[in-house]
Amino acid sequence: MNIEKKLSALSTRIQYTRDIFGNKPRPELEAFANEIADFPEKYRDAGEDRAIRAIESLDQRLSTLETAMDAQLTAMDKVRIVRHPQRVCLKDILENVYDNYTEIGGQDEHSLDPGMLIARAYITRRKGKRIINQPVMVVGQEKGHGQEFRNGGSIKPWGNSKALKYMKVAAREQIPIHTYVNTPGSYPIEDFPGAAQQIAENIYEMAGLDVPIIAIFSEGGSGGAEAIGMADKRLMLSHGYYSVISPEGAAAIEGRIKGSERAPAELIESCALAQRITAQDNLKNGYIDEIIQEPALGARADHFDFYKQVRDQVVRATDEVTLSVRSIRFLRKAALRLFSKNADIIVRWSLSEKARERLVNRRYRKYRRLAQNAYKDNRTVLDKLTATSTGIVSSTASLIQYGLIKPFKQGIARVIEETTDEIHVVTGKVDSLFRCTLKKFGVKSNCDRLKEMELTGLSRAEEDKHVIESDTGYVSPQALADREVTCPHADKRGCLDIWARDLYTDFAGVCPNCGYNFPMEYQWYLHHIFDKDSVREFNRDIASGNPTGFPNFEQRVAAAKEKTGLQSSCLTFNASLEGIRLTCATLVANFRGGSVGAAEGEKFIRALELAQTKHQPFLAYVHGTAGIRIQEGVNGLIQMPRCTMAVRRYIEEGGLYIVLYDTNSYAGPVASFLGCSPYQYAVRSSRLGFAGPGVIKETTGLEIPPDYHNCFKALSRGHIQGVWSRKDIRKNLHHALLTIGGRNLYYR
Repeated sequence: MNIEKKLSALSTRIQYTRDIFGNKPRPELEAFANEIADFPEKYRDAGEDRAIRAIESLDQRLSTLETAMDAQLTAMDKVRIVRHPQRVCLKDILENVYDNYTEIGGQDEHSLDPGMLIARAYITRRKGKRIINQPVMVVGQEKGHGQEFRNGGSIKPWGNSKALKYMKVAAREQIPIHTYVNTPGSYPIEDFPGAAQQIAENIYEMAGLDVPIIAIFSEGGSGGAEAIGMADKRLMLSHGYYSVISPEGAAAIEGRIKGSERAPAELIESCALAQRITAQDNLKNGYIDEIIQEPALGARADHFDFYKQVRDQVVRATDEVTLSVRSIRFLRKAALRLFSKNADIIVRWSLSEKARERLVNRRYRKYRRLAQNAYKDNRTVLDKLTATSTGIVSSTASLIQYGLIKPFKQGIARVIEETTDEIHVVTGKVDSLFRCTLKKFGVKSNCDRLKEMELTGLSRAEEDKHVIESDTGYVSPQALADREVTCPHADKRGCLDIWARDLYTDFAGVCPNCGYNFPMEYQWYLHHIFDKDSVREFNRDIASGNPTGFPNFEQRVAAAKEKTGLQSSCLTFNASLEGIRLTCATLVANFRGGSVGAAEGEKFIRALELAQTKHQPFLAYVHGTAGIRIQEGVNGLIQMPRCTMAVRRYIEEGGLYIVLYDTNSYAGPVASFLGCSPYQYAVRSSRLGFAGPGVIKETTGLEIPPDYHNCFKALSRGHIQGVWSRKDIRKNLHHALLTIGGRNLYYR
């Protein structure tokens, strides 16, 4: 045994432990460090056998100390563990968990995004003389051990695009996907395709991949985690964390820290604890399915027993997902019971077509059940019974109208159309011969004269029948101020000052010179866009709460409810526009910045389900959103995949889903259930993207230009499909309803 090498290893372990506990004083650790420092002098004249025994004793004592200190870890200590350079990384797992692998999509720094690692791997399983090689697609964020080109596992949009590409390859080849989530968050960049844009696409597409997906979380940071985190089975390392925002970010928001200031360590520790970010917290709340136990103070590269445990649990999870959708229900349960008793059973991971359908449906149901206890349902028993009975009636009526009557009508109409087309072919030839005969004798038919008039006559302007001007009875409070308003572009474009009453009434908040759209209240939208007296709100009494028990947050939510008169930042209602009935969900900026938590997500999903039942188009109007509500922790973050799955199900059933952004829209909602819409529009002068200017500067150190999040920038990179003036919203929405839609065109 090399004594110096052993002493160096012990010193490294002590320094690692110091790093984990930050600046907290640990007298027992320092005493141990002093003992190691004095060891060469103390045992200089001792025999080698005695020195070796002494070192072995030190090793055992340090292991005991590490175990004792492991039990004292706080949430922030675990955050420091997953960020430590010695932390086990994806390359270590590929080398020690899988039997063989080939890295694809680039290699090390020679890659589109080195932080995203893709590998085609094999797991070899032996049963007696039988050897079975089971292929999997491994996708994950790679930090590396000090490899700066990995960008700390912070993935750029094209890295997430690469991950999605190969997950689709796995679905095409019908092999399971293992994703390893180890990221502090996605890199907040809006170059094409844009961080929010790509994460939304990843979540949407993963919801429909018809192969088993297993996710293993180490560091799950916000939207970066959700980009590859949707799975049928979610495992988490015991010292990992999964959170809507980093503890430092939460502390900066809570402490209103600005510029180069740093949040106090006590506040950071408090936020880490309050957000419920640990594996144990997430297991309790149901956001992960199992915990993979790590060695004391976290898994490092040389913990080989840990890799065996990861392999066993990952294989078992894949087997369980496969068995859960295979064969008939009775045999499936029997197989699962047998599997729990016999760990050596080999399960084939291939699935039949019906099993793949069950897998996708089961995934939807899994996420639909999450976060059910994280919001307040203040509806009375009568309200709940009324909602249930209304749902049953609507479902029955929908089944009769769209499942029976409509297909019958379509069949009859198809026969009539085909017959008419055949008749037109015959009569068209006869008509053509008749016209030719008339032309030979110089005679013009009435039809020819009409066509000639259309080509040579003067056109007449017709009134737009679709624009209805009416007195809605709503006047913006901003119009009551006796003042003049200056346009922000006055210096550049020569805009004159506008009287507030004129600006916020006749001009609808739009500068008559340059077209700048001043912010307006969401009530203006409700009263001016939809038909008069057609708005009918539902699920009003599903209310925001404080599911994590975040300090002093209950009072802030109560203050928002009192100020706005709303129970959450999401307003759901039915309305009509030019007689077309549609279902709407509005994120209101006045309520906690339009942030989304468990209540908002639940209301959004219920509105989508109602739109699907009633066969109505769905409009998401974003008056403004600051992202996911950080005080609700993963209860808020999980709404990203939950709502996106509901959107996907609605669209796949033929629904028309339109999103309209106003004012400022950022972060989680834009990077999921809003950003996945094929039809997204923005009100002129609005701003949207993944992260605000302050967050980008803090995380990247980059100064961004003032127009970085401008809606026209989003239009130029394809995130949205159009920019509208507020004056034209009603007309443009009606036009969209008449020209675009899903397969079934519900609104017609």
